[in-house]
Formats: sequence, structure tokens, C-alpha cells
Amino acid sequence: MFFLASEAGDNLRASNVPTDYDFLSVNPGFDLSEGIDRDPDTGGRALWVGMVNTLRMALAGIALATFVGVIIGLCRLSNNWLLNKIGSAYVEVVRNVPLLVQILLYGSVFANLPRVTQSVGPISGWLHLSNKGLSVPRFHISDGFYQWVIVVVVGLVLASYVRKKRVGIQDLTGRDTRPIRSALFVLLVVSIFGWFIHPIFGFLNTPLQQISEGISLIPQVVVQVALAVTVLALAVRWVVKFLDAHRTPAGLAKLTDDDYFRIIFALASSLLMALVVLILWPGLSSWLLNSFSDLFTVLSDKFGNGRSGRPLDVALPDVVQVGKFPNYGPSGLNLSIGFAAVFFGVVFYTAAFIAEIVRGGVLAVPRGQSEAANALGLRKSTVLRRVILPQAARNMLPPLGNQYLNLAKNTSLAIAVGYSDIVQIGQTVYNQTGKTLPVVSIWMLFYLSCSLTISVVVNFFNVRTKIVER
Repeated sequence: MFFLASEAGDNLRASNVPTDYDFLSVNPGFDLSEGIDRDPDTGGRALWVGMVNTLRMALAGIALATFVGVIIGLCRLSNNWLLNKIGSAYVEVVRNVPLLVQILLYGSVFANLPRVTQSVGPISGWLHLSNKGLSVPRFHISDGFYQWVIVVVVGLVLASYVRKKRVGIQDLTGRDTRPIRSALFVLLVVSIFGWFIHPIFGFLNTPLQQISEGISLIPQVVVQVALAVTVLALAVRWVVKFLDAHRTPAGLAKLTDDDYFRIIFALASSLLMALVVLILWPGLSSWLLNSFSDLFTVLSDKFGNGRSGRPLDVALPDVVQVGKFPNYGPSGLNLSIGFAAVFFGVVFYTAAFIAEIVRGGVLAVPRGQSEAANALGLRKSTVLRRVILPQAARNMLPPLGNQYLNLAKNTSLAIAVGYSDIVQIGQTVYNQTGKTLPVVSIWMLFYLSCSLTISVVVNFFNVRTKIVER
């Protein structure tokens, strides 16, 4: 690797090809078609917009592809002839057509729809479908959301208490007390009640503002010392727990050379981190103080005067005409042709593979499990929800994780339909600056971070669904 990197560096310098990252702080000189910032002032900001667009599509795509895949997989297992054939046809057609072809197909279909008018779409006023893309109602939080959240939190506490009580009664008497349903009912009642009484929490505006002002008065050195002491205390706590875990019944700790190394490494690392916080990184404490102060300032504004409206609201799609051509307004949730084509492409394509994973996971559950559940008189839906799917999840999670990774990386095909994801924006950046290698390295780091994050989340649930041997 060192030899290859050295040779590449020599050749790039000989060809006068720049490899620095100064473009991140230079105005890119182009606008974006969509995103959180359509007129970025730096190349780094433009790439950040592309990252956000990619993450939006990946996260929403994973959720919808999982839902569609589970439904199709269960259809393939259904005894109903029509459902079984529909599921089989979906899987065999969608997974055998290249994803790029499907994306181009969806893009072509959207591009050939009628023009935007006030009545375009299957449901006028609620769903607009045209050659500008798709516009649907947008659900969003409103003025009274944060006050209502406090009531919901109280409801969660009460629901947890009710569930524990119902479980206790069920354990003592053997009677089915439906603890989950009871807890959900309590949460629902409290949430509905809070929808009307949430303005009473507007008084929190003043205390939150005072907390913000108090945080801004804390000396920076106090935060540095507190962070250093916290790091050392955590290390000492870990060492104490480590020693307790290795004690014999007589109370002695039998340690190997490796155990001593772990203890020394933990203490030395914590001491080094404490010194870095105290001496070399004073900006961390300043950043923490400013961040927490700003957080409470924002929260106090959310509880201020005039914030007593409904907690949640829905904005219907609208059509506006600023110049000669009508277009979707900012009210609804607008999906451009590029976004819709890539989104539906990766969702339906990945759902076909997820359907097969679900089918295989369900068939891997021993037949005796469903027979025993049927012998107890359980309904088919209960058997599927309580017996089959929990056991099938152990087999499904590892391949499901692979499909989630594929979906996140397949969003890079958005460049084929001009959607402003990180690849399309990065290509525009290096075409203007010539910084191909730096941009590609950013792509690699971004997709690597996304993939590792998805892997960590999937493995977290995978560990908790495995059979525990005693």
C-alpha cells in the first residue's frame, strides 16, 4: 500500500494534478435542484446537502422496503392462490430486472405524466401526480408539540406502571390481563387528554431561559476539570468492576498478565484523555457550554407565548404559479422526478429480496412450532405474530442487514436521473475543480460510515434475538 500510494503521489505531482481539499471552503459556483440548501456557498456545504439527500432516501427506503418485503414474503407463503401468485410474480419479475433499468423506467413514466394543474392526481387536493413528480400531504409538528410531548412522557410512565401491575396479576392468577393492550390504552387516553390541556406547560419558558443564561455563566475551566474528572472516574469504575468480576469466592482477584495490561491500559488512556481535555483541547468545553446554552434557548422559545396551538398538523399539497409555469408549492411533501424514480426503484427492488428472506426465515422455523400453537387454539394472526416471526427473525436479520447495506449503496445510481445525491454533486465538484481523488475519498468515507452504522444497528438486534444457552 505504501509503494502504491507513493507511486500514485509521484505521478499526480508530475502531472500537476492537485490532491488537496481546499475546494471544501471555496464557492462551487453552481446551484442544486433540491435539498436543504439550493445555493451552497462552499463545496463542503454542497457535499453536505448531497449527504443529507442520500440519507433521507436511504432511511425512508429501508423502512418502506422492509414493510413491502414482509407483505410480499407472507403473500408467497399464503394458501390463497391469488395472493401466492401475485407475490411470486412480483419477486420473479422485479428481482430479475436490473435496478438501473427500473430507475430509468420510473423516471420515464413520471416524465410523461400530464402537466401540473390544480386537479392533477388520483385524489385532487390530497395527492398530485404529474411530470413534476409526486406531491403528498406533509405531516409536521406544530406550535404545541413540545408541551404535548411532556404529557406523552407522563403517559409513558403511567403505561409502564400499568403494564407491570397487569403482568404481576397475570403471574399470580394465570388470567390473561392483556398488559400490552392495557398499557397502550392508558398511553392513548393520556395523549388524547394532553392534546387539549398541553398549553398549561407554557410556564416552562422562563425556567428554561434561566437555565440557558446560567450555563453561559459557567467558567470554561470548570467544564474542563469536570470532563477530566469524569473520564478518570469512569476508568476507575471500570477497573473496580473488572476486579470484582475476577474475584474468587474467597474475595481474592486472580489476574493474568493480560488482565494487568487491560487495567494499566485503561488507566493510562483515561489519564491521557484527561490531560488532552485540560491542556490541549480547551475548545471542547467552550463548544459544550455554547451548545447546551443554545439548546435551552431553543427549548424556551418552543414553550414561549403563542406556542399553544395544536401539537401536530398536516399540510396539504398545493400548486403555485410564480411565472408562466405552475409548480408544486412548499406546503406539501414534494418528491421530484429524480427522487421518486430512485426511491421507488431501490424500494421495490430491495423488497423483492427481502420477501425471499422473509419466506426462507419463516420456512426455517420447525413445523412443530406452528402445530403446537394451532393445538392451543391460537388464531393464525397470533401464531404468526407471537410464534413464527420472532423465531424467524433470528434467521432473517443477517441477510436483512446485507439488503439494507445494498439499498444504501444503490442510491448512488441516482446520478442516472439527475437527483442531487452525494455522487451527483461530487461529480459536479470534481468536474469543476479537477479534485477527483479527494472527492472520491469523501464518497468512500461517507458510504463506509453509513454501512458500518447500519451493520452496528442490525448486529445490536441480532445479538438480542439469538438463542441464549444456559
